[in-house]
Amino acid sequence: MNIQLNNNPDQLPGDSLTIREILTIKNFSFPNLVVKINGQLVRKPQYDSAVVHEGDIVEIIHLISGG
Repeated sequence: MNIQLNNNPDQLPGDSLTIREILTIKNFSFPNLVVKINGQLVRKPQYDSAVVHEGDIVEIIHLISGG
């Protein structure tokens, strides 16, 4: 499956994946993430049910706090 991930073309296995599966494949383990599929916010409780398909635009941004 070909998608746009964080403004870069990316190829992932299968025809569709959940956000949780993408996070695992990409080793994203940050505790505070902002996730969007085609501009729509995906909340953490939806990571197992929100599905990404061929051609989707996915943004996964980790939040960093500091002083």
